[in-house]
Amino acid sequence: MRLSLLSLLVVLIPQIVEAAEPTPNIVLIFIDDMGYGDIGPFGNTKIRTPNLDAFAKEGMKFTSFYATPVCSMSRASLLTGCYNTRVSIPGVLFPGARNGLHPDEMTLADLVKQKGYATTCIGKWHLGHLEPFLPMKQGFDSYLGIPYSNDMTIDTVNAVFAKDCVFREGITAETARDKGIPNKVPLMRGSEVIEYPVDQATLTKRYTEEAVGFLRANKDKPFFLYLPHAMVHVPLAASADFKGKSEAGLFGDAVEELDWSVGKIMKELKELKLDEKTLVIFTSDNGAATGSSAPWRGKKASTFEGGVREPCMMRWPGKIPAGTTCNQIAGNIDMLPTFAKLTDAPLPKDRAIDGKDMTSLMFDVKAGPVRDTHLYFNGGSVLAAIRQGDWKLFVLNPSPAGKKDKKDEPKKAFEPMLYNLATDPAETTDVAAKNPEIVAKLKEEASKRDAEIKMNQRPSGKFEVKK
Repeated sequence: MRLSLLSLLVVLIPQIVEAAEPTPNIVLIFIDDMGYGDIGPFGNTKIRTPNLDAFAKEGMKFTSFYATPVCSMSRASLLTGCYNTRVSIPGVLFPGARNGLHPDEMTLADLVKQKGYATTCIGKWHLGHLEPFLPMKQGFDSYLGIPYSNDMTIDTVNAVFAKDCVFREGITAETARDKGIPNKVPLMRGSEVIEYPVDQATLTKRYTEEAVGFLRANKDKPFFLYLPHAMVHVPLAASADFKGKSEAGLFGDAVEELDWSVGKIMKELKELKLDEKTLVIFTSDNGAATGSSAPWRGKKASTFEGGVREPCMMRWPGKIPAGTTCNQIAGNIDMLPTFAKLTDAPLPKDRAIDGKDMTSLMFDVKAGPVRDTHLYFNGGSVLAAIRQGDWKLFVLNPSPAGKKDKKDEPKKAFEPMLYNLATDPAETTDVAAKNPEIVAKLKEEASKRDAEIKMNQRPSGKFEVKK
């Protein structure tokens, strides 16, 4: 009997310990327009990124990590675990848009709040700037940031100015509503504008200071910090401490300040003794606009790899093996089911989720694929390509504009293009003609998956704005 009890305890104790293990804090740093080749861990030798270099040595790099070609669609995929087409978010939302992410969608913040997490969004939102679609209606306890890209304007009709709003550059509360001025965007706290136009040179530093304050205020409870930076989207900017200091011009200055920001957050986690309790994720929303997507072909707005394959690193001391690399297919659509697994939070059962739990990839360098297929939707939310294993088939032109036909030449129908990413990662040689059976198989698979998404497409949120 005593031996039987001992045997039972040997079996049960590890399970009890595992069940009692606390869920991690999560910090998700999301850069705007940073290409695969813009930082040291992914091959850049000109821009100094010591903090990100250290991050890579202490964590795991993902080399087949996918986002989307442009801004809003990428954020929709990240926060909902779905292709943007499924949740009806277009490639880019503009200040005149009357729609946004539907409040009934479950976001990463909604998910972890089920488990008592404190949540905040600090930075660029870009999933609807009207009040029903802002972060505090999408599971976040607080919000500081710009509502869309930093090259846009203000919504002159619907902007709500705080009583103590700081107006800059000679603009007043009255003249702010005269017309929208490109590159002049509002800084919001909650649903109110607190500075217009925001001083963009201060954004990275102010976001970082706000993030550090959030960490300190929530050090004794589980938290989720979502930090979607404005940089390195144009117009580029950097604070006085970084401007003119890089060998790569203003772009390099902005990247080096982002690296400083990462270092500041990592240092704070260590000082608060939260380092080993916190998963930190660093990635970008789409391919390079100003910088480099090397070694991939294409840049932002393209469905070539350079437009959608992003630098991604994850760090969690004692959990994620240090100095490792994962080459399996993964992407920002996998965050929702992954967070659910990490926090033991239930996923909604009344809707389709496209992403997969990728914790096996994070914790085991020998783990097999969690999904072998990835769909590439273009900025018009149309399925442009499909990857299955090493094969990638384009069913639409991978460049947003394509080549204009000469006036005296009839337009030619697009012929599918096939690439083997294992032997031709730069997508230089179309091998469709040599592999008709693979082309046929992938075309059928793409058509089937696209039809399923359209059949189960959910609406975006709609709002009747003032006239």
